[in-house]
Amino acid sequence: MSRTRNAAVLLAAVALLALVGCSGEPKQSADNPGGAIIRTPAGDPSGLRGATLDRPYSLPAKSLTDTSGNEFNLVTSTKKPVTLVFFGYTNCPDVCPTVMADVASALTKLDESVRSQVQLLFITTDPSRDTGPVIRKYLDRFDPSFVGLTGSLDSIKEIAKAVGVPVEGMKKLPSGGYEVGHGAQVLGFGKNDKAGVLWLSNAAIGDLAHDFGKLVEDNR
Repeated sequence: MSRTRNAAVLLAAVALLALVGCSGEPKQSADNPGGAIIRTPAGDPSGLRGATLDRPYSLPAKSLTDTSGNEFNLVTSTKKPVTLVFFGYTNCPDVCPTVMADVASALTKLDESVRSQVQLLFITTDPSRDTGPVIRKYLDRFDPSFVGLTGSLDSIKEIAKAVGVPVEGMKKLPSGGYEVGHGAQVLGFGKNDKAGVLWLSNAAIGDLAHDFGKLVEDNR
């Protein structure tokens, strides 16, 4: 591996500790929930292109509320072999819509037989503004199959911490509004409800498509 490639891998690992305020400015956090070890995918026998985890995160069996107002358990309500999880909010001006658009685009590159085996969960980090209808309208812009979830901020923070995603909560802006700092990684869970791979917000669409297909193949 080249020195440049090594540096890029290290930078990617450090980026996991940053909070994205959705204002374009990353904020460092001392909290690293879960403490998973990131290793380079180069030469990785898994064949995945995202950041692989030596200590996979387990999806907690916690319940939130979907956009129709129904209870949704993160373990028992996820019926597909591959579950993608992203924490964000609908008023995020840049990172969240970019990630959602990239995931949606990557899924369109897969055959329907493969794409139908992948489920994305969008968990809001701004439940005070993100009601069910608001989340549903937002996700429909990208892919109507995306599942939107909300709940109390305390519950959402607990779930996020369990899977290594920092959630800062509200920060007032000079304009009078607020932003919500949160990790911008997408986690990939298999049928065992464990995530051994994640993708940062700058992951290439081709790499996402490759890995989504590989996860489906590995979890049949």
